[in-house]
Amino acid sequence: MAIVVLVLWLFTAGAGFYLLITSSLGRTRPTGLAGPAGLAPQSATVAQPAPVAQPANASAAGAARTADGPPSRRAARRAARERWDPPSLVAARQAPILPGARSLVEFAHPAGGIIGLGFWLGFTLVHNRALGWIAFGLVAATACVGLGWFTANTRAARRADPSRPAPSFSGRLVALHGSAAALTVTLAALTALVIRS
Repeated sequence: MAIVVLVLWLFTAGAGFYLLITSSLGRTRPTGLAGPAGLAPQSATVAQPAPVAQPANASAAGAARTADGPPSRRAARRAARERWDPPSLVAARQAPILPGARSLVEFAHPAGGIIGLGFWLGFTLVHNRALGWIAFGLVAATACVGLGWFTANTRAARRADPSRPAPSFSGRLVALHGSAAALTVTLAALTALVIRS
């Protein structure tokens, strides 16, 4: 049974690797500081005046306004209240909660899967229960991180923010990778419970 889980884990990792290669993940990154020929872009060296911040209420009122009529009372009150917000407050409201979380998740999900695969390989070879439970814990944590990554990308795609585009993944590959991961977590738990040292 441990070998079946190992093969399934390898299949899941391969599907995830192929998913990363075929995604638009590399194209959604903002350009680095180095421009052509290694020169820094002009915007990084010259301070540009800050653009005039539009009040955050413009988007809220625009979202509440429909073809049927004027905005709701709640949206109108919010717009009146947020009209005098300073640009720093508007920028703080629009900033992500954890700025580096996207990069952390993009690293932690594959890394956790590969490290867990190593522990499961050790469990398969020597049948030490501790290695099996460590591998199960890592695959469960990796699955949670992957679900969080998927949710964050889905929300970003719904927002359609042009300054922070969401990476696009093939839906079938995501479903295949997620299904194989769920099966891997389940079988890893059952195998770690059943096999005795």
